Amino acid sequence: MLHKYEQNGLKIVIDVNSGTVHVIDQIIWDMLDYYPGSVESIIEKLGGKYKEFSIREAWDEIKELEKQGLLYSEDTYMDRVLKEKRDTHTKALCLNIAHDCNMRCGYCFAQTGGYHGGRKLMPFEVASKAIDFLLNTSGPRKRLEVDFFGGEPLMNFDVIKETVRYTREREKEYGKKTGFTITTNGTLLNEEIAEFINENMDNIVLSLDGRKQVNDRMRKLVDGSGTYDSIMPKIKSVADSRGDKSYYVRGTFTANNLDFCSDVLHLADEGFREISIEPVVAENEKSYALREEHVPKIYQEYDKLAERYIEYNDKGKGFRYYHFNVDLDGGPCIYKRVSSCGSGVEYFAVTPDGELYPCHQFVGRREYLMGDVWRGVANKELQKEFFENTVYHKGKCMKCWAKFYCSGGCQANAAAFNNNLKEPYEIECKLQRKRIECAIMIRAYESLK
Repeated sequence: MLHKYEQNGLKIVIDVNSGTVHVIDQIIWDMLDYYPGSVESIIEKLGGKYKEFSIREAWDEIKELEKQGLLYSEDTYMDRVLKEKRDTHTKALCLNIAHDCNMRCGYCFAQTGGYHGGRKLMPFEVASKAIDFLLNTSGPRKRLEVDFFGGEPLMNFDVIKETVRYTREREKEYGKKTGFTITTNGTLLNEEIAEFINENMDNIVLSLDGRKQVNDRMRKLVDGSGTYDSIMPKIKSVADSRGDKSYYVRGTFTANNLDFCSDVLHLADEGFREISIEPVVAENEKSYALREEHVPKIYQEYDKLAERYIEYNDKGKGFRYYHFNVDLDGGPCIYKRVSSCGSGVEYFAVTPDGELYPCHQFVGRREYLMGDVWRGVANKELQKEFFENTVYHKGKCMKCWAKFYCSGGCQANAAAFNNNLKEPYEIECKLQRKRIECAIMIRAYESLK
């Protein structure tokens, strides 16, 4: 399977199964429309545009790439993925340390932090049992991950501190190392918290939507006031203090700011070097929801962002945009490439009551309750459903050129929009394909410099 497209003056062909990216000239671009027909038939079709010797020379080049497995390569993964039996071991937990929030964001999927239930904070007794569950079910894995999530996790800062301490003690017994991430709206950041985060968190995700008028339209405090002015200096300070440790500023764009390139560049101009502005996921009846009619404008905006991204890099003002980070030099193992984030199999979300869900976006949907931190995964049939949900189990994905980059898309979105884990959310697919094209174009441009 091939995918070819033009962007920013480059003609690009992706050989899907090998992952090889080719920047090609016009003659090969045209010939691929008729390949693998005979060279004589192609000469007949294109002879009015190109000389015969040029067509034969390009034909030989295509045949050589095909011989090397770099064009029209075979899929060597499907049988292995579908037939091979693998043990599953937990690698990561999302600890919903706070089912509460001090903000009332207009698009919040977590029902302003409550997740369709009562507001509560996770007690240490539950957090410690969650860590025990992670360690006890991680098998031979040496590197584990824990994400402190909410609501707003810093509303439960004391339990976060205790959980980190407990994990550091227990992981020594297992010969493992745990990486911590925290996702915060930034309102409660202070010097003490920032120091703790910098000492203990491998990554911090800081929430801000971009320009002041955009951010304050959706990201409000309980009293309805905007948050930009109070949050911006705090997250700037934390980002600046991170040194060589990771962070990124993560925002959301909606139908209200389809010109989201301006929000990304605003954050870059404010000095942030790790940025993600992501599409809102919301039901069509919501005024801010992204709908099919918005897709062409969003495509244009991603094209614009890709070009400005290159421009910023060329001027020495470079930043990293999360969705433009594509590894073309090997990337993750095949199982990661075909099965996405591992939700419900090796990744779970834990509620303040100790319940296990496939990921944070499933929390509160009782049909997806998998067990708890005391008994472990009780719903083995549901876990099997998640395990057997690779791109090779989805009809749409099998035909899609982007399947090894998006890994089948978000299963929570599939469940929410189509009530079917194997039926991807169509708008998500379209936007994902566009972002992948932009990311690969950027890499191709950089390789030609």
